[in-house]
Amino acid sequence: MECDLMETDILESLEDLGYKGPLLEDGALSQAVSAGASSPEFTKLCAWLVSELRVLCKLEENVQATNSPSEAEEFQLEVSGLLGEMNCPYLSLTSGDVTKRLLIQKNCLLLLTYLISELEAARMLCVNAPPKKAQEGGGSEVFQELKGICIALGMSKPPANITMFQFFSGIEKKLKETLAKVPPNHVGKPLLKKPMGPAHWEKIEAINQAIANEYEVRRKLLIKRLDVTVQSFGWSDRAKSQTEKLAKVYQPKRSVLSPKTTISVAHLLAARQDLSKILRTSSGSIREKTACAINKVLMGRVPDRGGRPNEIEPPPPEMPPWQKRQDGPQQQTGGRGGGRDSVSLCCPGWSAVVQS
Repeated sequence: MECDLMETDILESLEDLGYKGPLLEDGALSQAVSAGASSPEFTKLCAWLVSELRVLCKLEENVQATNSPSEAEEFQLEVSGLLGEMNCPYLSLTSGDVTKRLLIQKNCLLLLTYLISELEAARMLCVNAPPKKAQEGGGSEVFQELKGICIALGMSKPPANITMFQFFSGIEKKLKETLAKVPPNHVGKPLLKKPMGPAHWEKIEAINQAIANEYEVRRKLLIKRLDVTVQSFGWSDRAKSQTEKLAKVYQPKRSVLSPKTTISVAHLLAARQDLSKILRTSSGSIREKTACAINKVLMGRVPDRGGRPNEIEPPPPEMPPWQKRQDGPQQQTGGRGGGRDSVSLCCPGWSAVVQS
């Protein structure tokens, strides 16, 4: 009964949000949530909700729809990362075996309810506080860059009817005039000298994007390590009373750290030949800026902590070695056979233990 009510509310909310997918048909949503993460249609709905959320919220994590039930585990890992970033309050969605959370119908309905409510709230906030228009902020990012170039070169405001070719020709002419007034090596020679065509620039852009994605993953890892390290500082009883102070100092610095890189192809065009010079960290010019008082502190003799494998003796055996049964002298025993002598024959090493 509870699941039926949740499905009804979800369907009504999806229609209000503008969802036009196949799960609006009778019985389609119930069938999808019953299969959970194994259902490609369920994952497509989740991916649609997350994509709508990413338009309005600054979310780093993303969720991709699956094409087959074999991709269910990967989908659940992505959802787990997303819910962790969003600080989801539902323990059933954030705890337990991550590969089995979304195989339960109620959890799937709860996930859809949570994503829908977050999307509805984000759209309401967007309506109540609309973003500033580009004209109010002084134009688009490209306009701001071109405006900055004109100001730096001391150019006057171009007329409204000027073409792009005339505009950039004017910038080139002004650049040549400015460079003629400075010493020959003031700017330096470009690092990239070979002329490039459209096909080359596409490949360079693709290479830059691949490198940016790689370093984004690395930066995320380092930032996560930093978060975990700072969080561990608050585990002690003494630090628990200083949690607010620690957060007040750490959060402003943490908010500045972004996993996204700011390096673009424009930096390649602006690179000079001096960037290709490799300087030793111990060189005189570098050490002038990196030397400090602690470099002059000499450590005294410290005790040898060992740890060399060739000096470590093997551990003693945990039990005496087994030996092949040997025929001993025939002895007559009264009553039950075996006893102490049979044990010593099977394993002579145990005889001392048994006799003691």
